[in-house]
Amino acid sequence: MQRLIFINLPVHNLAKSVTFYESVGGQKNPMFSDHTAACMVFSDTIHAMLLTHEKFSSFTEREIPDAHKTAQVLICISAESRAEVDKLVEAADTHGGIADPNPAIEFPFMYSRSFADPDGHIWEIMWMDPASVPPTPDAFEG
Repeated sequence: MQRLIFINLPVHNLAKSVTFYESVGGQKNPMFSDHTAACMVFSDTIHAMLLTHEKFSSFTEREIPDAHKTAQVLICISAESRAEVDKLVEAADTHGGIADPNPAIEFPFMYSRSFADPDGHIWEIMWMDPASVPPTPDAFEG
């Protein structure tokens, strides 16, 4: 069995967050969703668990940071093409997110942009042509 990833994100308004994540390609899995959580499926192996602050706090005693002010993680997900990168960032911007909170990254073999969701969590959307990746890391400099 392939490993699955479940990214757990605290959200202020669960319904608003579900609508937002549907706009960028997530599909709500009702089997793992209720009034405190929503499982948003992006692929067979990638899921985002949107959790109310109360539900999120039941898993940890640590303070929930304000993602509009701090960054604890940057979540990166692949796209099929450069056009899909732009489409997803534009959809996020149209549906309550913020486009390009971080500068775009562009190399001949890679293209990446980002968006912040309504709670400030940053997602990077990245397209890469594996056949064109240079053999040495110095291509990423500058």
